[in-house]
Amino acid sequence: MFCTGIENSIPTINNGRTRVDQMEVCGHYRHWRTDFDLLREMGIGFLRYGPPIHRTYLGPGRYDWEFADLTFNELRRRDVNPIVDLCHFGVPDWIGNFQNPDFPALFARYAGDFAERFPWVQLYTPVNEMFICAMFSAKYGWWNEQGTTDQTFVTALKHIVKANVLAMQAILKRRPDAIFIQSESSEYFHADSPDAIGPAEILNSMRFLSLDLNYGRRVDSEMYEYLLDNGMTKEEYHFFLGNRLKQHCILGNDYYCTNEHRVHADGRTWASGEVFGYSEITRQYYGRYGLPVMHTETNFKEGPNGDEAVNWLWKEWANVLRIRNVGIPTVGFTWYSLTDQVDWDTALREQNGTVNPLGLYDLDRNIRPVGRAYKELIASWKEVLPAQSLCLSVPIVPPSHWNRLDAREQQVQAAARMAHEPPVPSIVEPGT
Repeated sequence: MFCTGIENSIPTINNGRTRVDQMEVCGHYRHWRTDFDLLREMGIGFLRYGPPIHRTYLGPGRYDWEFADLTFNELRRRDVNPIVDLCHFGVPDWIGNFQNPDFPALFARYAGDFAERFPWVQLYTPVNEMFICAMFSAKYGWWNEQGTTDQTFVTALKHIVKANVLAMQAILKRRPDAIFIQSESSEYFHADSPDAIGPAEILNSMRFLSLDLNYGRRVDSEMYEYLLDNGMTKEEYHFFLGNRLKQHCILGNDYYCTNEHRVHADGRTWASGEVFGYSEITRQYYGRYGLPVMHTETNFKEGPNGDEAVNWLWKEWANVLRIRNVGIPTVGFTWYSLTDQVDWDTALREQNGTVNPLGLYDLDRNIRPVGRAYKELIASWKEVLPAQSLCLSVPIVPPSHWNRLDAREQQVQAAARMAHEPPVPSIVEPGT
């Protein structure tokens, strides 16, 4: 699945007074038809994309579907497979922030109603980068609730992951063959000195918390104590163990040059740059979860030479081929995003209007060197990969085929809706 994305982050800053809307500042609301044209130009059939939740979800059971109807109906007409990103770093004003205990149930209703309205959609990322969302909002103090304690972090984390699990359940009731592609940041923390080994080990355990809970995996004993010491109850913890939907999931992981960190003895961290790289860190995540892998985000800033992003694309693609060739089932790659982004150099904490040249296209929709390189990469590899010795088939139903599901499948879906219990098929089948 060669993929790109249209950035739809919407966190709030300034204690909730200011909304940062990347679709607005990057021009997608005005140029969405052109943006979809660019997908065809690139030869891309998969798009990480979602409606702006703060403009769409007006209250319990109240929606403004106008923009979603326009864009998703056009994606369906073009037979583009959206990987639907329903919550990207923020919530509507009326929900408040991720400290709100009502958020999981409210979000699940939104996800279910979206799936009801767009039944042809099969691929979902209900909540994007759950670990990063909780860290930036409730530990680093940057977004939304701007919390800075372990308790605010654990509270945000448990609400975000529960929302993701409940959303998967709600979607499966409408679309039993839905596939969930997590987009989660893949991190590693390097000890800077012998005295930093302990703090680094703790951080390297914390990096797995969101996915451990999401996949119903028992956390490490130290992390169990950490969660309970900071506000998670035993009942809340057992909710995750008892609602395991791992069999419907693909492990989507994101990697940037900022995903590896050096750790000081006092726990302070700073970016280390690429040390292990995507392939080694992905081995660690795959070894823990054993799910098919998709590289769901990467990019690099185009610099003065003009080839910096092109070289990073080549390096990341080499890493993807490496993990695939050593037997890790790998199903997709993503350059994120389609166009340049704005103010990510300050992690959206400031509204400076700084254009970050990270996209396949600039904000005038002119192709960048990395866009040309990605287009060539897709054309060169799309027919080669299925012929390799590792055979993996993801049972995707393209939008153009949704109405042609056979009668038996339609009966299964109807029965599942009536029973309110989704069947549990395997998401991958060898061969095919």
